[in-house]
Amino acid sequence: MSKLEEECKVLLEDNGIDINSDIDFDVNGEVHTLSFEYIIDTYMKASEESQLVFLAALKKAVRVDNIGVNKFFEGMGQLLLMTHLSDKIEL
Repeated sequence: MSKLEEECKVLLEDNGIDINSDIDFDVNGEVHTLSFEYIIDTYMKASEESQLVFLAALKKAVRVDNIGVNKFFEGMGQLLLMTHLSDKIEL
């Protein structure tokens, strides 16, 4: 686990947020469930610059409250799903 990934997870734990929380996304009638941990792990595979942006945004979301954190992970999960689905589109 990278230092930035660990920092993200510790940040959540220190603020009483369960890393195993998950969010359901309905994509054309098919439900996809992503956990906070999965979203963090996936973003930590990006460039170091992207990882730092993710961490900075997560810190801001935590300062807002749990609603901010949930909205943050909803947005990040949507981006992951859109990227994944766009990779599968055949033109």
